[in-house]
Amino acid sequence: MSSKLKFAAPLLLSLSLLLSACTLTTKDDAASSNAGNKSANEPVVSVDTTPVDIELLGMSSSETDLNIVRDQLSKNGFNVKLNIQPDYGSFKTQQDAGNYDIALSSWTTVTGNPDYAVRSLFITGGDYSILSNPEIDALINEASTQTSDEYQSTYKEFEEKLVFENAYIAPLFSSLKSQVFNKEVLNQDSVRISKSRSLPWEELDYNDTSKRSTEPLLLQSSTPTLTSLDPIKGNDGSINIINTNQYVRIVNLTDDDKVTSEGSLSLNHVIGEGNSDYYFILRDDITFAKIQDKKVVDSGERVGANDVIFSLLRAKDKDSVPDHRTYTLHEHIQNVELVTDIAALESQTVSGGSGTVKSALESGLDVGITQLVADKNEANHQEGKYQVIKLTTTEPFPQVLNYLAHQSAGIVSEKQVKAINTYDVAAFDVNKDIPYGDQNTVTEGNQYNNTLYTSGPYILAHKNDYEATFYKNPGYMKGTEHEPRIETIKVKFIKDADSALSALRSGEIHLYYGVSETKFDVIKSDSKLTLQTIPSNAVSYLLFNTSNRPVADSADLRKAVLYSINQDEFLAYYGGNKFKATSTLSPLVQTGLELVADPAKVKEHLQAYQAGK
Repeated sequence: MSSKLKFAAPLLLSLSLLLSACTLTTKDDAASSNAGNKSANEPVVSVDTTPVDIELLGMSSSETDLNIVRDQLSKNGFNVKLNIQPDYGSFKTQQDAGNYDIALSSWTTVTGNPDYAVRSLFITGGDYSILSNPEIDALINEASTQTSDEYQSTYKEFEEKLVFENAYIAPLFSSLKSQVFNKEVLNQDSVRISKSRSLPWEELDYNDTSKRSTEPLLLQSSTPTLTSLDPIKGNDGSINIINTNQYVRIVNLTDDDKVTSEGSLSLNHVIGEGNSDYYFILRDDITFAKIQDKKVVDSGERVGANDVIFSLLRAKDKDSVPDHRTYTLHEHIQNVELVTDIAALESQTVSGGSGTVKSALESGLDVGITQLVADKNEANHQEGKYQVIKLTTTEPFPQVLNYLAHQSAGIVSEKQVKAINTYDVAAFDVNKDIPYGDQNTVTEGNQYNNTLYTSGPYILAHKNDYEATFYKNPGYMKGTEHEPRIETIKVKFIKDADSALSALRSGEIHLYYGVSETKFDVIKSDSKLTLQTIPSNAVSYLLFNTSNRPVADSADLRKAVLYSINQDEFLAYYGGNKFKATSTLSPLVQTGLELVADPAKVKEHLQAYQAGK
């Protein structure tokens, strides 16, 4: 059965159910009925059946989903105006201006923990939150202190208040994470797909390894405008994968969302007894990369404890930079400090065990800790000289480790960032102040002055509207299994999904990250392509305007939209490659709650809204 027929069947079924279960009464019908059943002295009650105007905002890349939502709302008594923008920047401009009633939004929990799935989005003052509800705030904070055995009931109560009691969002579906690559070019074993973390570029490799230094790897992105190359100043699709590969973190996530030190700046990490102290023993084989004359060079500056302390303290401080977009992810950090006394590690026991922090940090190391050094240049793992960081949280909060694996916790150079960010944050002037990570400093056509110092496997050398060029960091874990394989990576900016797939099939790119489920059949028919999929933490939903439209004031109007949504129609259209969702928590916490389309409830809430106008 074709995808069009799959979609048509549930649409017809929904329409027939709607017509049978939700017969609207006109003013004339109401008058006639009342005249036959009431005395002449009783007032005639009329029901306003005029379609309710509602504006739906989204991007052209989601036009199919927008059309499905429009059709569902139109069948349920709404007059839908579509506001479709060509890219994220235009979409965000319209959203910030309040030019919408409902916006098609999506969120991916790239840290693998439920607190990330809700805090930035729905807590009062969150980086992306437009809500202010003390009850929701309290539930988010309560769940953040609980273990996985405890927080399920708390998050269930959270979903009840967010979705069903207040209808602040209307969930649509959760998605697969997918990518497709040319297996004639790339070694299949080198291409990882992870539930949460971005694609690790350093592990990508050619079938013909002789091409590592002669041919660039060609990747794709839909967004040429980069929010910021300072990891704390952006948390969106334009830079997540870029900053993940530009800045090392002190922990990583495995492909199935477990926290690990593997491939990170730490050799080992340990939680101290009480779950408020976290210890990290650092590697000494990474230096910052920089760009000179559009070519990469080793800066000679080692990545060390001072950079970790600086990076994490500025990550939690909302006033450390203008337009700080990720500080709520790190607000549970109370302090980050260097440990220089070995006795402090020997006297502290690990969480849930009897061993010492020192012995746990030494696990698997060729040489144990003989000395803790303050100067990063004196660290030498072969001689047992290490740097150890202690991070303390404001309260017991094991989920802090997931946040430390996020791109916003990438380690920047204290020396370089301080040298660039000399402006007064409170008086920052976008017209004259140039902050660290400003994309204009790497964009051709502007006054070229690339000031990036990156601690990760790659560094962005330069970009234009068509592509961005990255070079391998020559000082990144050299001689280890984590040293980047391929010297040069070019990211092609291709906005249109069909064009991106065509580029892959014709050899213009080698890997397409985030391919749509609607293209799976085409991919499977091409013998040179390999499709990888995994259930993701991505959820699409409708977000209601909370400030200057009728939906901001009327829960009835929001609930009428909510119960118009039929998730089965999305699942049918995408051939079973989408999944039901109740909130952004759905891929991580099973609360047992489910949104069921209900035309009768739509009618009830629309009438209540009309009566209250």
